[in-house]
Order: sequence, then structure tokens, then C-alpha cells
Amino acid sequence: MKEEAPELYLENQLCFPLYAASRLTTKIYAPYLEELGITYPQYLVMLTLWQHGHQHVKEIGERLYLESNTLTPLLKRLEQKKLIRRVRSKTDERSVMISLTRAGDALKDEAKEIPGRIVESFNDSSINEQELSRFQRTLFKLLVILNKED
Repeated sequence: MKEEAPELYLENQLCFPLYAASRLTTKIYAPYLEELGITYPQYLVMLTLWQHGHQHVKEIGERLYLESNTLTPLLKRLEQKKLIRRVRSKTDERSVMISLTRAGDALKDEAKEIPGRIVESFNDSSINEQELSRFQRTLFKLLVILNKED
């Protein structure tokens, strides 16, 4: 007879619903982002640039909780798509400034409808907008806590 270990049951794990919800939510974004010609991680980079303007790679990484070695390939692909410009600092070669091109800035208008479409896709009587908003605030609190431990 196998030993009971409820602490190892899938439904008792915090990580599983976060992982599954993230994966399924990202899947909802896919057709909208395909229309824009970008991936979900590239969309996140674009969101930071649309909100904050030009930034150093390090700043974008901090906002997205990504390391430079993960972010650099994303930025290179966005540059190849002519959506961003990467300019290495003349005073510190390790520092790279990222800015939007005209095409990258113009993409913002096309992307504006995506958040509303995503919220509409959660249209279900078992959850309302207030619950989603509370959940989002809780997740941001969790991110801050987990980032302190990193």
C-alpha cells in the first residue's frame, strides 16, 4: 500500500495553478500577437517600451524579472523586425539603450485592443472583473516577495 502524502498532491501545490493559468493565458494571447508578428515575451518587452519609453536593457530586465541572457535574444529579434533600436553606450560598452522605432511605436495602436479582448475571453459567470483585479494585485505582491528571495 502506498503512503499518503497530501503535501505532494497536485491540487495542493501553489506552483501548478500558477503555471497552468500562465500557459493557458499566454495561449489566449497567441492569435492576437500573431497578427502583430510578435511573440508573447516580445509583447512584454514592447509593453515596457510603450509605457516607459527608451530604457537600458537592465531596466527592462528588472521590470520583466528577466536576466540579460534571456532578454538579449528577444531584443535582437525585435531589432531584426525593425521594431526597436539597440544602441551601445559610448562610455560603458556593457550598457545598451533600447528605444522604439517608428514601426515599433506605430504597433502600439494595433496592440491597444488586446487587453480588452483578453478580459473578454475570461467572460464567465464564475469570476468577475473585481476578482480578476484582486487576483492580479495579489500576484504582483507575490512577485515582489519572490524577487526579494532571488
